[in-house]
Amino acid sequence: MIELSEKPMTWVATGDSITQAVLHTYGARGWVEHLHERVRWQLDRLTDIVVNTGVSAWRASDVLGSYDHLIGRFAPDVLSISLGTNDARAGLAGLAEFKESMHAIIARSAGAQIVVHTPVLTSLSGRAARAELPAYCQAVREIAAEAEVLLVDHEAYWLAEFADTEAIPWLDDPAHPNAVGHRRMADLTLRTLGLGELTGL
Repeated sequence: MIELSEKPMTWVATGDSITQAVLHTYGARGWVEHLHERVRWQLDRLTDIVVNTGVSAWRASDVLGSYDHLIGRFAPDVLSISLGTNDARAGLAGLAEFKESMHAIIARSAGAQIVVHTPVLTSLSGRAARAELPAYCQAVREIAAEAEVLLVDHEAYWLAEFADTEAIPWLDDPAHPNAVGHRRMADLTLRTLGLGELTGL
């Protein structure tokens, strides 16, 4: 659960194209924009700042390499890290670098309340390029436990919803959520952070 301050807070969400929410929502809000709506409007935290620094196709090592630009200069009170979908293309051989980069990002963000996210499901056709994505989701769970940070487990949530079928209703293409998928990501994130749920939308 996120601890809210009486003073204005800065929230940074970093990640890949799913955080950036480009193209695949076709003008609808991405999950970070839903978070923004909940925090700054519905929770009446009008002077909080929510910054989205997701970059399409980036991996954990890319974010670490651009840490100051994407994260450090904003001195976040809350840092959300959602990576792994692109990292998984490296297969099991890339797991060690992924975990090392994730831990380094967390270590450089001392003082922030940190949230890590497992990747969402891909469709069957998307798994050819990301066959080891479940291993990366497990790595995120391990990172959360080791670093003692909050975990938003999208993979588990999507698997519970689509136990016997593909997640097509929540996807725009084999790897990217559509507007519905982004809303589901936002709902789970908000619940996990103890921020309630979006109302009236």
